[in-house]
Amino acid sequence: MNILEVSEVGARISELFKLDGTLSDLWVQGELTNVSRSARGHYYFSLKDESSQLRSVLFRGAALRCGAEPRAGDQVIAHGKVDFYPPGGACQLCVDLLYPAGTGAAYLRFEALRLKLEQEGLFAEERKRPLPDYPRRIGVVTSESGAVLHDIMTVLTRRYPIAEVVIAHTSVQGETAPAEIVAALARLAAWRGVNGVRLDVVVVARGGGSPEELAAFNDEGVARAIFASPWPIVSAIGHETDFTICDFVADLRAPTPSAAAEIIAPDLRLLAGTVRDLSERAREIVALTLVDARSRLGRAREALLLQAPTGRIALERQATRDELRRARAHVGYRLDAAREHLAARRLQLAALSPLATLGRGYSIVSVRSAPGERVIRSARQAQPDDRLHIRLLDGNIEADAIAVELDSTSDARDSEGSAATGFER
Repeated sequence: MNILEVSEVGARISELFKLDGTLSDLWVQGELTNVSRSARGHYYFSLKDESSQLRSVLFRGAALRCGAEPRAGDQVIAHGKVDFYPPGGACQLCVDLLYPAGTGAAYLRFEALRLKLEQEGLFAEERKRPLPDYPRRIGVVTSESGAVLHDIMTVLTRRYPIAEVVIAHTSVQGETAPAEIVAALARLAAWRGVNGVRLDVVVVARGGGSPEELAAFNDEGVARAIFASPWPIVSAIGHETDFTICDFVADLRAPTPSAAAEIIAPDLRLLAGTVRDLSERAREIVALTLVDARSRLGRAREALLLQAPTGRIALERQATRDELRRARAHVGYRLDAAREHLAARRLQLAALSPLATLGRGYSIVSVRSAPGERVIRSARQAQPDDRLHIRLLDGNIEADAIAVELDSTSDARDSEGSAATGFER
């Protein structure tokens, strides 16, 4: 006999609920009763019909997603899974979606699939890939017979005719459409162009229609094929107000097929203008770079010449020439100054010369007697019969002294007379 703990029984019950897939994806309709809200924002209530009740919980995150607050007495349709709650020892329905009774089955299936894929991460923004700026190969998944393809090709031809367009035909509505769309995506994934190139981006497109006509793009298989695509996918399904599961999974949603073509295809005319501007800017940069390079080359050449032996010799030679010119200029200045000084001295000597005194009417008188000739400065120095030699400006006179007469003022003029005729040989 195997005796189990209560917790072990609870764990086995929980495991059975997990293994039973029929209880993990349930839609239940009933009336809300015993509604309460916890401090943390969780809702607890029961779903009942005429004969039974099912305890249920709507956790805070799911409640925020539902938008409407559960109220007792409301007839609703709830989606969730049955779970066993060991602490309370009871089964309960963990609700993740809650809608008013009467909501269409198609919408409920849409919401259930959307929630499931969202929880798996298929809608996560961080996994969405950016579109290429300049796609060269564009894939299109749509019907070849519809107006959608014509609209897309018109826009691509007008804006970006250099792109290669690869079309994968498929039905876009009906029972076979989901499988055909998945097959079309598989064909594009296997497509290889020249040199093995692959597509850059793919558009999945369809025109507007009723929810039933758009049902193929709410298919789980199509959604997973888009998620697994090797290139970015743009979803262009229906009109701007139409939303499908493909829109959530795709890397980008376009409001219409024509808008998708506008988004993925740059305008070639604008690109041409941009290329011209860039080319002109590049030429300007190259020209400025060349000017700068030539300038730097010239400075480098000058620096090299200064460091080279020939350059240093030339500099030293020039310095020597400059120094020699300065020395010559200094010598010339000194010579001119010396000449001026000599000329001034000559003028001074000429002014002090005895000849200059003779030129003013004076004479030099000397007595010739043994033992030699002597200059006399006073009458007292001469005697009668002395032989006199008189020096004038323009010649000499030889004379004899006949008599010597003294002035009465001779004593006072002796010194002045000597200064006036004070010359000696």
